[in-house]
Amino acid sequence: MDVYQEAVSYLGSQNVPVEEEADVLEEDVFQDEAVSCFLSPLHPESIDFPDTPTLLTPEEMLEKRLVVLKGVLESEEVYLRELDTLLMPMKALRASAGTSQPVLSSQEVQTVFYQVPEIRDVHQSFYSGLKARLDAHSQQTEGSSVEETATTYNDTLMVGDLFLKIVNQIGLYGGFIQNYEQAVEVVRKCTSSDPRFRTLAESMMSNNGADKARTKYTFEALLYKPLDRVTKTTLVLQDILKTTPEEHADYAALQEALRLSRSFLSGVNESSQCKREVTLSHGMRRQLMRDGFVVDASEGERSLRHLFLYTDLLLCTRLKHAARGKQDQYRFCWYVPLAGLRLRWVAEQERPHDMNDRLHTLRTKMYILRQQLQQHTKRTRGLALAARSRKKLEQMEMLLHTHSPAYRLELHSPSGKSHTLVFSSLYELEEWREAIHKLTTDNIETVPPDLLTLTSACVKLRMTQQPPLHSIDAVEDDKSLCGTLSVSIHSAVGLQQPACVYVCIEVDGYEFYDTQAQTRSSAHSLNPHWEQELSFQVDGARKMKVLCVSQSDGQDDAVLGKTTVGLESKTLTKRWKRQTLQLGQVEVTLSLKYGPHPLQPPSNSVQQPPIFCVPIETVAQQEGVLVPHVVRCCVEEVERRGMDEVGIYRISGTSSDITALKAAFNTNLREAVTRLRCAEVNAVSGVLKLYFRELPQSLVPTELFQSLSRTLDIQDMSSRLASMLSLLQSCPEANRQTFLYLLHHLQRVSERQDVNKMSLLNLATVFGPSLLRPPVAGLGYNGPTVDISQEVEVQVQVVFCYLQCNNLPEAQISLPHDTDTEDETTHN
Repeated sequence: MDVYQEAVSYLGSQNVPVEEEADVLEEDVFQDEAVSCFLSPLHPESIDFPDTPTLLTPEEMLEKRLVVLKGVLESEEVYLRELDTLLMPMKALRASAGTSQPVLSSQEVQTVFYQVPEIRDVHQSFYSGLKARLDAHSQQTEGSSVEETATTYNDTLMVGDLFLKIVNQIGLYGGFIQNYEQAVEVVRKCTSSDPRFRTLAESMMSNNGADKARTKYTFEALLYKPLDRVTKTTLVLQDILKTTPEEHADYAALQEALRLSRSFLSGVNESSQCKREVTLSHGMRRQLMRDGFVVDASEGERSLRHLFLYTDLLLCTRLKHAARGKQDQYRFCWYVPLAGLRLRWVAEQERPHDMNDRLHTLRTKMYILRQQLQQHTKRTRGLALAARSRKKLEQMEMLLHTHSPAYRLELHSPSGKSHTLVFSSLYELEEWREAIHKLTTDNIETVPPDLLTLTSACVKLRMTQQPPLHSIDAVEDDKSLCGTLSVSIHSAVGLQQPACVYVCIEVDGYEFYDTQAQTRSSAHSLNPHWEQELSFQVDGARKMKVLCVSQSDGQDDAVLGKTTVGLESKTLTKRWKRQTLQLGQVEVTLSLKYGPHPLQPPSNSVQQPPIFCVPIETVAQQEGVLVPHVVRCCVEEVERRGMDEVGIYRISGTSSDITALKAAFNTNLREAVTRLRCAEVNAVSGVLKLYFRELPQSLVPTELFQSLSRTLDIQDMSSRLASMLSLLQSCPEANRQTFLYLLHHLQRVSERQDVNKMSLLNLATVFGPSLLRPPVAGLGYNGPTVDISQEVEVQVQVVFCYLQCNNLPEAQISLPHDTDTEDETTHN
């Protein structure tokens, strides 16, 4: 019994009249005639449920509506099990593709399972949402009379938004449909040629829910399920609409969902015909590969546009919403051929202060509106107010989405025309860049398009219906995160060549707070280390996106890899959880922790606390590290390009450059790191010296001055160093680890003294007076004093002795992270 028959049986048991289709045997479904029949025009109107009797009262209609919805839920559960069964061998087949005797090649695996995981995720989200609504309704109606149930609770059971959301994502089936013939061909070919695959393809087993029974499918039978499902979406919507009174708050949403579903089915055939009409060079046909909403900044103003990526061109359009009951329209903005198209992405410079203020005001209004919306949904009679509040929230988020993007993707065509798209998500930008770049490498010549026909076809070709707004896609449940999410980025391995690398983290949810942050750029290395903690205030977060980006002098930044991590409140705790993520060929190790709590209204971009002239323990504590970022950034930059600089640390940089870098570190670490990469290396070394010189208390505490001075009298060098290292253990943790970190760096500098002319003694002479200061009489010190020449000698000799030590302990850069579990590895 297939999905449809199960639904029919259920509805029949509930006395809901349904016209049954003729039984079809599973083995007969997949004859060639069935495939050709599917690829012929689909007419959803030809397969319809009988009209609901007009004599039904609204209460009776709502009762039948509830029965239909329960049937839909059971049908969805069966469909999800079938999709899970279909996807079960995907991982093993993908792993086999990399061996010497693959069952399927990587390309064949991609063809067979194309769009299936995405379709499964969409239906899982729909199923979870519908089940939650029906369970909540069931709890509300317990103990109520039939009349109360029909007139009160059924009328407030809202599901229209769930159906509208899944129909808005029905475009995923478009790609599946286009790929279906190829997928079936691969399955048939491999079934006949490979006994291993034949065994798999003819014995796919699925559990039948609570009764533990198992159903046997063929691979082709499971591949047919999505085709069957997409047609029946329209039938389900028709049936629900017929049992929904016109005055019900769901009616308009269900009507729109039905219109979109019908439009998609008719568009499948028209798009197929349209693509066959245009043949490109090399015998390829023009096809829609990707579409979505982006912000276009080509004419100096930011405008939300719907972008369509075809096999040979990129088409930018403006969506014109039509009145209810009429079809949307697209207006042409511009197009650019892909042949010879050059791409470049850059991070935008810091926004003007007035724009930051405007965006903060907008976020604050959105936060207040969101709080009101939560209050409305808790009240039985607040549904109308909730709908209005949700609409306002969508409009405000649309404004935020248009004006807050921080990354530019520049398109330069051989004809000299240029266009600029801006994104708030580097992850989304990289997805578009990858998709465009993949097509441009084929160097397809463009057949000049009929722009009017191409633009008119966008309504039926589109796969994306709505802009990527959280207020539209939000799922109200206890799995999403609300509170503080902390991410500590540790290190990365797998680089193909040494590079300066940073990690960018993005989280989803309502954008009341900053949803993106990135680490500083690492030193030029094959194994970069950051040990940097990033913190997010999140509301409704369910996903975290991680990107690893390489920076090269004189060249554009390049994304080395990216991945997405699911966030669930039940799997994250207030203790650090360590993970290793696979981002392409790069593995990034990080730790996560999460503290749930009610969120305060968003605050304006608060300037970070200053770090110069501040006790080092304070700076380390506010940064969550043991060695302050300013020290590590300057050291890594010197080691990247200053190790062969003659007189490094002895020859000072320009005073204005040092002052500018100091101001940047005091206000914005990200901006400071960017400036550091462009500054003269002597200015960088000057900033490091300035930081230690301006510490309120010296890095090596003053209380140790006399004790360290006395160790210089020890004649045996080994005993002297042992005594000095023992004294170092009494230093505060941040002081000791920073001192050790600096000493190791200066030792590495001296290894190049034949080039940079900086010996250990020279370096001790430069740093000694800054790192160790003598006690001052009257300031808590009443002991004997020495003259200034002796003080300087002690400062230099103490640092020189430490630098001569060959067994210095390694510096610990960051605080240790307690973890709940063993290291986890997630592969993209």
